[in-house]
Amino acid sequence: MLRIISLNLNGIRSAWSKNVLPWVVAQAPDIVCLQELKAQLPDLTPEMRLPDGLHAFYHAAEKKGYSGVGIWSRKAPDRVVEGFDGGEFDAEGRYIRADFGNLSIISLYLPSGSSSPERQEAKFRFLDAFLPHLAALRAEGREIVLCGDWNIAHKEIDLKNWKSNQKNSGFLPEERAWLTRVFDEQSWVDVYRRLHPDTTGESYTWWSNRGQAWAKNVGWRIDYQIATPGVASGACRAEIYKRERFSDHAPLVIDYEWIA
Repeated sequence: MLRIISLNLNGIRSAWSKNVLPWVVAQAPDIVCLQELKAQLPDLTPEMRLPDGLHAFYHAAEKKGYSGVGIWSRKAPDRVVEGFDGGEFDAEGRYIRADFGNLSIISLYLPSGSSSPERQEAKFRFLDAFLPHLAALRAEGREIVLCGDWNIAHKEIDLKNWKSNQKNSGFLPEERAWLTRVFDEQSWVDVYRRLHPDTTGESYTWWSNRGQAWAKNVGWRIDYQIATPGVASGACRAEIYKRERFSDHAPLVIDYEWIA
């Protein structure tokens, strides 16, 4: 059995103060993919560098208090790779990969375009750069799970107010069509949807801090585990954990029938 958790922390220090580590330890995961560290490596405490004995790897953004991704693993990986484009987006700390035998795990944080037209343009640049990278990953012939905050709700069932968000970043037709290409043209699998094809409100992973979005479950499903067909076919359980809150995102926990 292989248990993988994906969680956007919205700041590792903030999530730490909300007792995220004891919760993670209690889940007994094999791998944890983290997004939005919002911290530089010197900011990390010794406990963050060696969380309950797990191996920890981080790719921080150059800009302070911004972005950043990480991977924790029970086993030491054979190889760790930080970044994918060698340029604009690597400087933003959006991609880290760990290889374990024939299995690769990637923690990914796609740009949000909601803050300004300039950031939406950056998001489109990321999508243009990342689609061929995804194709190259598929061509490696390895089993791969990409975990993270993709900042795109794919279909109408993936957010509460889909009608009023069709012109908003995260649910733009171009973004949704891009994600469809990932699934249909490159045969990546949306693992949660493979197990739960019809859930709506139960599937949300992010809620705005504005208004009463959490209380009223006005959410979006923007956190995914997207995998190659082989490992995806072994997925046997998925949970979006909401009994405690560590950030504005909920952890996505998926179990795979796989020898870790």
